[in-house]
Amino acid sequence: MSLEAPPEASAPTTPASAPGAGGPLRMLRGVPHTGLVAVLILVVTYAGLETDSFSTSTNVTNILRQVSVTAVIAAGLTLLMTAGGMDFSMGSNASVTTAVAAQLLAHGTSTAFTVVVSLLLATAVGLVNGAVVTFTHVAPFVATLASATLLDGVALLVLDGQAVSIGTKLFSLGNNSTLGLPHLLIVALVVLASAAVVMRFTVFGRDAYAIGGNEHVARLSGINVTWHKLALYGLTGALSGLAGLMLLSRLGSSSPGTGGLTLQLTAVAAVVIGGTALAGGQGTVIGTVLGVLLLGVVANALNLLQVSSYFQQISVGGVLLVAAMANQLQKASRH
Repeated sequence: MSLEAPPEASAPTTPASAPGAGGPLRMLRGVPHTGLVAVLILVVTYAGLETDSFSTSTNVTNILRQVSVTAVIAAGLTLLMTAGGMDFSMGSNASVTTAVAAQLLAHGTSTAFTVVVSLLLATAVGLVNGAVVTFTHVAPFVATLASATLLDGVALLVLDGQAVSIGTKLFSLGNNSTLGLPHLLIVALVVLASAAVVMRFTVFGRDAYAIGGNEHVARLSGINVTWHKLALYGLTGALSGLAGLMLLSRLGSSSPGTGGLTLQLTAVAAVVIGGTALAGGQGTVIGTVLGVLLLGVVANALNLLQVSSYFQQISVGGVLLVAAMANQLQKASRH
């Protein structure tokens, strides 16, 4: 009897496992955000065919100015959510910043002093949120939602329920352009590029991914989780203040309802649509930019098509729900 084991039969190579199988479609599936880009192209094409004013330079510039404020908030939120955090008070923080800055400017305070005070105030709000979440272990969603409600009330008190105009102050930031690029867009691009560099090339960014992936393991590996959380919430606060100043410069006044939950939900929807994991550990600035553009284009197209503004709220909520479910399904399939 031969003691030699028979040679193992090699598994037949199936077309699915062969190199290059599936052709271009298989290759496209490996490209990040392919589906999001495809949807954005479809929406732009449809809007361009349905209304002639959509593709005009004036309307494109208007879209870029509108999405710039959301993009600044979304950039900070991407960093925070990647680390497993959440801040639902950023829109309300921007509201308070807008109200305080408007009152200061309306009463003759210098623009430079107003900007500094507004940014410091917004940063302090972010740090308070971070301290509550870090040291009391209250769920970020609960803590920041309570903070958002409180801040909305503070904004009403500061404005005394009335609109406050700032005249021509901050006009250049909100309405002028350089080399054809609106100043608001330039600010947003700087913020987005900085966030991308931090997430991709710095220790701080890599630590944020590690904390979001597993906070306990990150702590055991020597990462100062407490300091990182406080820094991230302080950063989101500062960016909220910057977004509030940008919004004030574009509108020329602050009124009850400026910013708030509507702005916040739009930013959250953009970040989630862009692929940032709600549980943390995953996210990209490129995805966030695509999400911001998609929501901005959809809102603008609905306006040009004279669709009721109520449907805009419905569309944002629906997109956020679908994106959250897709996010969860992707996480389950990855596990």
